Amino acid sequence: QADLLGHLVLEPGGEAYPAVVQEFGSAILDNENKIDRKALARLVFSNPERLEVLNHLVHPPVRARTERLLAEFAAREPNGIAVVEAAIHIETGGHLNYDRLILAWCSREQQIERAMHRDHATREEVEARLSRQMPLEEKRKHAHYVIDTSGSKEDTVRQTEEVYRELRRIAQ
Repeated sequence: QADLLGHLVLEPGGEAYPAVVQEFGSAILDNENKIDRKALARLVFSNPERLEVLNHLVHPPVRARTERLLAEFAAREPNGIAVVEAAIHIETGGHLNYDRLILAWCSREQQIERAMHRDHATREEVEARLSRQMPLEEKRKHAHYVIDTSGSKEDTVRQTEEVYRELRRIAQ
């Protein structure tokens, strides 16, 4: 999951930590000298230029870690299927490095509600974040597969299994 790797590269000792602290200042640090992601988000999500700077600092080490993990997996499982989850894969061009793109789709209102619940964020914070991402309808144009997550969990699982079977067929 790219988001998890993004967290890791921002930890003290992580590849992006020194550059991010230098760029955004000590005000983004908590009392343990860890980057306060909410404080950093407040600085960048209202300012597209600052967000772009942050992305340029974080994405290269995340991409390098992803490539390393994929290489290790490929060595162990030559016919395996690896999935890289990243919210802004299309915006960064990262999707071009992979054979297939799967889009998990739901309505914008569901996106907002789920992000508010998952991240304990306000509607305004979530909407600001989403405004910096490509709309799902636009992302849909790039996807090889679309899994509609707006319905029941069982329906989402059924669609996911269908995609998995197709990917297994291709991988053989």
